[in-house]
Amino acid sequence: MMDREQAGRVALIVAGPTCSGKSALAITLGERFGGTIINADSMQVYRELRILTARPSPQDEERLPHRLYGISPAAEARSVAWWRQQALSAMDEAWKAGRLPVLCGGTGMYLRALTDGLAEVPDPGSEARAEARALSADPASLHARLMEADPETGQGLRPTDTQRLARAWEVWRGTGHGLSWWRAQPGLPRALCRFVAVRLAPDRSELRRAIAARFTDMMTQGAVEEVRALLALELSPALPAMRAHGVPELAAMLRGETDEQEAVARAVQATCRYTKRQTTWFGHHPLAEEHDMVISENRIGSSEQYMKRKIEKIISFVHERIDAAPSGA
Repeated sequence: MMDREQAGRVALIVAGPTCSGKSALAITLGERFGGTIINADSMQVYRELRILTARPSPQDEERLPHRLYGISPAAEARSVAWWRQQALSAMDEAWKAGRLPVLCGGTGMYLRALTDGLAEVPDPGSEARAEARALSADPASLHARLMEADPETGQGLRPTDTQRLARAWEVWRGTGHGLSWWRAQPGLPRALCRFVAVRLAPDRSELRRAIAARFTDMMTQGAVEEVRALLALELSPALPAMRAHGVPELAAMLRGETDEQEAVARAVQATCRYTKRQTTWFGHHPLAEEHDMVISENRIGSSEQYMKRKIEKIISFVHERIDAAPSGA
């Protein structure tokens, strides 16, 4: 149970699928409430991927404090537990400075590690990790192996989800128990604060158009050069950064396996599929104690007057929730 001081602490979550406008809304709310923006996107932690992960621009970062963006080399595979610890430290820093932590991102498992807690899985070791990375070159075969060794975990994973399959395999090989078993054990507690959540859920057809337009912009901003520099590091293809949206497709283009038009089309398609999964996940996992404010109207291309009214409505909701009497003390 939280004590009175902990119950009085509040953190704001701005969540939703890729390209839904989270960063812009987080900055608007952060400026209104004196916030510190804390990254909750699993790919935006990697420093080599500013363009393809659509990290906030240097100009945006100057407007108010930003934390956990580009803080890790792509050569390191960062876990949910690692991010959780970094986020808790950033939140504590914000509170001590009299600022509101504003967690912004679309990685649901990151956010749930704060709002619900997290299973504490031991380090499986370098040998298990190396084996998992090698096997992940053939994800369908790895999924079949996992279904034999740890069916309880395997049945919840897609045969094409390379990253999660590799993680499940390394945990089983390195600890002797599957992820599902570890998740059923007592683990790390939820963050000791109250959460207010605003979730963006724009129209899917509008979201697809926004994704296509943004990727076109990324290409003019230097996305190809970013991938070329990443490939020059000769990293394992199983690392999370090597599977960021746009990286596999542009890497194939640089190898001469496809042309630019096809690479862009595939990257946009992969991103759209991912946003569908994000939207479904968020629809089943509320993040705040009372309820999330869900913004589902078509916001892309809306009039300035409409957007102003919508922003004021969101600000009113957040203000009301922040000022609510603490519970759990």
